[in-house]
Amino acid sequence: MSTQINILSANSFTIIGGLFAQTANSTPVTGTTTETTLIDGGVGSLTVPANFFKVGDSFVGSMGGIISAVNNEDIRIRVKSGSVLLGDTGLFRLGQATNQHWDLQLRFTIRALGAAGVASIASFGQFTYSKDASDAFEGEDYSTVNNTTFDTTISNTLNITVQWASNNAGNNIYSESFILTKIY
Repeated sequence: MSTQINILSANSFTIIGGLFAQTANSTPVTGTTTETTLIDGGVGSLTVPANFFKVGDSFVGSMGGIISAVNNEDIRIRVKSGSVLLGDTGLFRLGQATNQHWDLQLRFTIRALGAAGVASIASFGQFTYSKDASDAFEGEDYSTVNNTTFDTTISNTLNITVQWASNNAGNNIYSESFILTKIY
């Protein structure tokens, strides 16, 4: 006789898996100081409806593409939900890069639910790229806990933006791929 053990109850079941996959290159961000999205269209969704998050919901994102930068230019990568900042590399200086690959890894976990000032999300990210001089990987990372402006009672749409510090035409970045997955 065999015995079946039910490990998951209906209340503890969590759906995990792919949420969004970018299916085309983003528009190149070239020679501008305007904050611009790095995400293009795709399949799935980057929006979480109001009151849908649960404490512990965790996500990973992986984005990559091509970058060119003149030597000693500054760039900034931001991760947002609408105007709410979830992560920010701040301005950081790049070495010369000509059609080099870049990679952005993101992680998020919902810590508390509620309106702004109550809800909390912890985010971590790392941006790396290859520079021309040595093909060495360089980059910047961030770690942010937003428990002041993040709000789970409203719809949240993820965006990843880039901003150059100068309008030099030699500065160019675009994404080729972005995948967002729920892991818990």
